Order: sequence, then structure tokens, then C-alpha cells
Amino acid sequence: MKKNVLITGASGNLGHATVAKFAQQGYTIIAMVTPGKPHGFSTEGIHTYEADLTNEKSTDSAVKKIIENHGEITAALLLVGGFALGTLQSTDGEMMKKMFALNFDTAYFVTRPVFQQMLKQPGGGKIILIGSRPGLNPRDGRGSLAYSLSKSLIFRLAEVLNAEGSAKNVTASVIVPSTIDTEINRKEMPDKDFTAWVKPEQIADAMLFLCSEHGNPLRETVLKIYNRA
Repeated sequence: MKKNVLITGASGNLGHATVAKFAQQGYTIIAMVTPGKPHGFSTEGIHTYEADLTNEKSTDSAVKKIIENHGEITAALLLVGGFALGTLQSTDGEMMKKMFALNFDTAYFVTRPVFQQMLKQPGGGKIILIGSRPGLNPRDGRGSLAYSLSKSLIFRLAEVLNAEGSAKNVTASVIVPSTIDTEINRKEMPDKDFTAWVKPEQIADAMLFLCSEHGNPLRETVLKIYNRA
């Protein structure tokens, strides 16, 4: 059976780990990447599409091309996002707009056309979004207000998608990771215990489970992947 997975943020640390995991399981990889930036993919069978995901027209055009070229989208993994510190006192409107563009717009602009395609598909489809602890628990977001508020909408978006997609077997799940073990995070937090963090491959494994037949019975899933962090 043909399995197409659309992955945004495919060129990032989590993206590369996810591409590798899903490719190993026989998925056709449809990677959405930033225009003009190197993505590092040379493996056959990985189809790349450039789009500015903060721009609705650019995103919509790319998704329409993907559907035209590949047909059904079995799963969509929306990994793009950004982080910024800032309290209520230090967070201005510009920072708020930036975080909403990176964390919500990039998810919504892809989800909207993908969701409509999945409703037409006989088997439905699965959408996986990346949430955050500060987005889930407001008390954790006092020091990263704009990030927290922008990520909180991801959970509401998933709720709407699940309500509208239930009759057509289209589901939305939210992955909530703690600190991800990346080179950048290690450099920024050298005194932390890296073994307590979550590896990108572990998050990719969780998404693979959700997209497998073992994940089919799950509904309205919010999956916390914290390890010991």
C-alpha cells in the first residue's frame, strides 16, 4: 500500500531524524523546505518542495502541487517552529507576531489544504502537530510568553480538526516534547544533564507509532515525551 508522508521542517534536527525513520518504514517522503536554504537531502525517494510556510499563498501553492503530483497524503507531520524568551513586560507586539507566524501560521497554512484533501481520501489521514509544555501549561510559559501563547493554539487547532474529521477518519495528534537533545541546545545549556533530554529519534519513533496501524484506535491524542527533563 502506498504511504505518503508530508514533513515540514524536514531539514532541521527533528526533521532529519523523522525523514530517516519514515523512509526506513517504506514511506514516500514529501519534504517541505525553506526556499534557498540547503536541506542536505540526497537520498532517492525524498521529494522536496520549497515554500515559505509563514506565507499562506506560498504554502497553499506548494501543497496543491504536492497533491497533484502524489495524490493521497497518508500523514502530515508539522515540525516547523521557533522559540523566544520574554515575560509580559518584555514581550512586544513584534515578538508576538513573530512567534505566532513561526508556531501557528506555519501549522495552520499547511493543515488547511491538507485536511481538506484527507477528508476526500477513502482512508482519511493523520496530522501530527508539535506542541510544547509552556503551551500546555500556562504557568510554565511565564518566561516565554509569546512562544507559550502561540503554541497553546496548536492544541485548540487539533481539537477543531478532530471534531470536524472524526466522521471521515481524519485525526490530529499533538506531540509535547521536553528539551530536545540537539547540538544547539547543548551549546546553549552546557551545564544541563543531556541524558535527561529527549532525542529527536525518540520523537520520530512516537510519530511513527501514531501513524502505524497500532496508532489507529487512538483519538484526540496528546503525547508527552519528557524523558527525565
